[in-house]
Amino acid sequence: MKILWLINIALPEASLLMNEKPSPFGGWLINASKDLAIQDGIKLSIAFPKKGIQNFKKLEGDKITYYAFKPVKDKDKEIIENNTNFLEIIKEFKPDIVHIYGTELAHSLSMVNACNREKIKIAISIQGLVSVISKHTFANLPWKVVYGATPRNILRKDNVIGLQKLFFKKGKNEIEAIKKVNHIIGRTTWDKAYTSQINPNAQYHFCNETLREEFYKHKWDIKKCEKHSIFLSQAHYPIKGFHFVLEAMLLMLKRFPDTRVYVSGKDITKSDTLKDKLLMTYYGKYIKKLIKDYKLEKSIIFTEPLDEKQMCERFLKSNIFVSASTIENESNSLSEAKMLGVPSVSSYVGGVIDRINHNEDGFFYQHDAPYMLAYYVCEIFSNKDIALKFSKKAREKAMKTHDRETNANRLIEIYRNILPKREF
Repeated sequence: MKILWLINIALPEASLLMNEKPSPFGGWLINASKDLAIQDGIKLSIAFPKKGIQNFKKLEGDKITYYAFKPVKDKDKEIIENNTNFLEIIKEFKPDIVHIYGTELAHSLSMVNACNREKIKIAISIQGLVSVISKHTFANLPWKVVYGATPRNILRKDNVIGLQKLFFKKGKNEIEAIKKVNHIIGRTTWDKAYTSQINPNAQYHFCNETLREEFYKHKWDIKKCEKHSIFLSQAHYPIKGFHFVLEAMLLMLKRFPDTRVYVSGKDITKSDTLKDKLLMTYYGKYIKKLIKDYKLEKSIIFTEPLDEKQMCERFLKSNIFVSASTIENESNSLSEAKMLGVPSVSSYVGGVIDRINHNEDGFFYQHDAPYMLAYYVCEIFSNKDIALKFSKKAREKAMKTHDRETNANRLIEIYRNILPKREF
């Protein structure tokens, strides 16, 4: 069985073949691809966009063949309809199935069109869904913040209203791609509900995801974590809900004055140099003002971007992980927290509702009710038994949900269900 994956970034092996430093993003695809590539009777190729490529470039890895292709832009209507690079890749590799990961970029629709033209079986795996995310972008922000813009926002059109328009625009291609396929792979009630409403004739296949390697190796220990510390894996744009966390902090600090929040990624409030000021978004400016107004300067720590190992270490050092998003499919960060056994509190949104049993292996709260976030965080801070119960039960559940062998076998089963029996 010959499988061609279409993904959004280069995996580490492909980056090394191009003499480049591997990206810290998309790590969950690494184990999934390795586990699939070692299966008897499976030949795996992976295509990904790469700036600077004129057409496409073939790279031979140990067990996987890679195709780096020229990125497809939303405005490239002719290429989306007739992508000669994709047609050439299909002609050369002759896949039985093309498996597309993600729907938000134009190359997904372009590959769907190429496969339909060549009568190749297609499956789309749902990651996020930008056509839905666009409806939640404003995240209860003041209109001044929604429409406000810094020089960087004006240049890149990425203020809050700009992001909403971008998601809406990309969502049109996403919806068209979903309408044109017969097979959808998902993992939550949310992605099943939405995709079935777009394309009720498509067959939905359930398959959980495999996580990054490092998160299978470690276990959270309450004795080794930093007491009253909270970890957020993202905060750079509104749907991650950081502004709600800051509001909740006012209440947390009343009970636990030493509470600290660690945020992975670039410091969006940094304005030390002219370059910093030019790169700051209006949302970052708003967050900076909130931190100052709430007197949280000593309570918020941006870690800068973390690689896989550093991210795992930050999880293990934290007392609680918080997912504060206003919308999410499945939060991979929440899944990683659960795999390690880090007690977690999450907003009750999107597909995340399938990932926690409230008061059994974590706490849920209404996303725009920061007072409830504060309450549940303080419940864990003040009750060791709750923290230990959540840690144990979340880890047990995550180890089943993200079992590598189970998920690899399920994916192969899906491929076989899609193909006529005579083809494998």
